[in-house]
This record gives sequence, C-alpha cells and structure tokens, in this order.
Amino acid sequence: MTPGPSTTSRTRCPSTVKPVAGRAACSVSRVTALVTLADIRAAQQRIAGVAVRTPLLPAPWAPGDGELYVKPEMLQPIGAFKIRGAYNKIALLSPEERARGLVASSSGNHAQAVAYAARMFGAKATIVIPDTAPPHKVEATTSLGADVVLVPPAERDVVPVRLVEERGFVLVPPFDDPAIIAGQGTIGAEIGDDVPDVDLVLVPVSGGGLISGIATAVKVLCPDARVVGVEPELAGDAAESLRAGRRTAWTPEQTHRTIADGLRTVSVGVAPWEHIRTYVDDIITVSEDQIRAAMRVLVVQGRLVTEPSGAATTAAYLYARDRLPEARVTVAVASGGNVDPALLADVLVGS
Repeated sequence: MTPGPSTTSRTRCPSTVKPVAGRAACSVSRVTALVTLADIRAAQQRIAGVAVRTPLLPAPWAPGDGELYVKPEMLQPIGAFKIRGAYNKIALLSPEERARGLVASSSGNHAQAVAYAARMFGAKATIVIPDTAPPHKVEATTSLGADVVLVPPAERDVVPVRLVEERGFVLVPPFDDPAIIAGQGTIGAEIGDDVPDVDLVLVPVSGGGLISGIATAVKVLCPDARVVGVEPELAGDAAESLRAGRRTAWTPEQTHRTIADGLRTVSVGVAPWEHIRTYVDDIITVSEDQIRAAMRVLVVQGRLVTEPSGAATTAAYLYARDRLPEARVTVAVASGGNVDPALLADVLVGS
C-alpha cells in the first residue's frame, strides 16, 4: 500500500452500496437519503484550509504480517477530529442563525471544535460540559472564547435544549446530525482516496457520528473493506446495540467508569444508528488495561500523543486481533490527542 494524494490512481467503486450481510436492506435508502458520498465530498471542500488533511502514518512497530497505518487526528487545530463536523455544520448555517448564538453539549473535543469554528465565524458559543470532564478540556474551551456551563452528566443533553428554547440559540449536535456526520465522513473519504486497497478500518465509537461518516465513505469507495468500531468494555453500548439489533442505552454512571472520556456517551444517536446497522461490520470492546497499553505504544514507539479514546483502535489491533476480520492493510483512526498531562504521565509509568 502506498498512501498518496487524492490523485493516486485507484479503482472507483459503485455509487450504490450493499448492506452488511444479514442486515435489513431497507435501511440503505434511508441512510443514503440522509448522508451520501456527495455530501461528504461537499464537506471536504467546505472544511479545506480549516481542518488538516491528516496523513496515514505507517506503524512498523505493530506485530504480525499485515500493515497498520494510523490516521493521526490529533494533528487537527483543536487536537481532535471534531473540527471537521463542527465547522461543516456551522458553515451551513445562515448568518442570521449564527448571530443568534450557538450551543453544544460535549465532554471536551466537540466543545473545543464548536468554540474554534464559532470564533472563525464571529459567532458566540455556549458549551454545556459534564462536570466530570477533564479540566484541561474545559480550560481549552474557555480559552477559545466560549461560555462554559458545567452540569451533572445526566443533564448534558437536557440543558442545551432548554437554552435553545429560552434564549434562541442554535444547537450544534455532537453526532446526531447529517452535517456533522458528513464532516466526520471526510476522514473516510481521505482513507478511500489514499489507500483504495484497505481491508479494514478501525474507528472509535461514542455517539456514532464518526463511524457513521467514515463507514458511509469507505463502503462506497472501497466496498470490500470492513469497518469495525471499537469501544471500551466499560462503555459498550454500541456493541450491545449491534448485537441486539436495536439502540440500547447505558447509564452515565456506567459509561463514566472508563478512562476514555470521549467514548462515554450512553447511546448512539438516531441518525448514526441507521448508518451503523447498515454499513458497520462489527463493533468490539477493549479493556482499560489494553487502552492504557496502546497509549504507551503510540507515545513511545509511534511518537504520537494520543488520548485514551483515540488509542482504543490501536488497542484493538494490538490486543484483540482474534476478534477482527483478517486484513492485509488496516487503518486505525486515532481520533484525538487531548489527554490530561497527569493522566498521560501515569499511563507512561504504568507497567
């Protein structure tokens, strides 16, 4: 596999996509009506010059005969992939909507993305953040000019709706929105353009916007590739949902046990679920120890400072290969690098 620019010679895939075997085909029309490759390509043009077109970094330190490439989204201006979807969403709002003020709910990375994009458009942003969020992510959000409202985790989705009703703000959802999904899907488009022979794409799963967009693009550009989501065992609602064939939800008390603060969402969104059940081949879980070990490998051998949420995919590749499809070329999406320094130090000195 030779990653390169989008002009790399490649085989184009059909414009239609087969649903994952054993899943209902009727959902395909619903999904493609929501987000298409054309939507994702339009988002690529919209975010150009704002979001970084991240490279695919070879991982010679990974064991086995296959090739692993890491997609380093910690290289984005706010240190995580969220800038793609947030900027795409805000860019699509009218000037009048942006003037009303924006509100978002986030554990950290979406908060920074909305604050960053809002500042670029001269809009005011109010961010509702769980009071369990890492302090460094809260500070980073306020430094970008946003007003921060700290709430108990159970109220993180209720308060933004109230602010929309009471103050007329425009909501910028973290994942349950077609513009957000299309923006995150630009990662999948880049993967499909740069490595058309990819066999497996590993994606962290929280609310599902990231894997929805990536899977939509990858399944069109590379229909033989598998897309597998990765969650912490302590926040495995999406894996449970896929097994059950319906959206399930965990409690905040359950999901907040994981070190991966960006993957603590209690359930995947409605729109992401339609993508997941159609395009995603599987979702597996990894342990806290595996996430920590993967962080150490990424920092020490990969020279990539990665937050726990972003290290989950590498953890799956390194320590859960027996639960993954066979693959010659694998891409692991490292979703961000906004890790608390004290936590990183603790992980690095751990055994």
